[in-house]
Amino acid sequence: MDGTIDRVGLEDLSELLKLMRSYCDFYEVKPADEVLEELIESLVANPAEGIQLIARNEMGEAVGFATVYWTWQTLSAQRTGVMNDLFVAPDHRGSGWADALIEACAQECRTKGVTSLVWQTALDNARAQAVYDRLGAVSERWLDYSLDVSPSSDS
Repeated sequence: MDGTIDRVGLEDLSELLKLMRSYCDFYEVKPADEVLEELIESLVANPAEGIQLIARNEMGEAVGFATVYWTWQTLSAQRTGVMNDLFVAPDHRGSGWADALIEACAQECRTKGVTSLVWQTALDNARAQAVYDRLGAVSERWLDYSLDVSPSSDS
């Protein structure tokens, strides 16, 4: 793995959007490009909320990204980073980019004084789980729920 990992800037928007679209396709979801662009722009403008990192190979091509949001964990009474997204383009997997992105996220946490980095992955994403296990990450035993709180169409 030769290349760089940097914080995303507005100049990265079009390349990052392509990676984010591939990530969404992988998970079979279809948010609009405009909404994804708004997310990117919001994090660039407000790094206190979270950051995105972009990985580029030695030729400068965008090959992966990660998103970390800053929050608190009540059970530890500590600040934490939530790695909400980690994606490496399929033709660059197995080259160390996932490891490098996770380490870059961990370093961003250290720099911010955050004590832990947490994330989740799909139960059937065995390839990603193998990376996380190899890096020494510990899987937790929590059951995730979500509740749609969108405004009703009757309003």
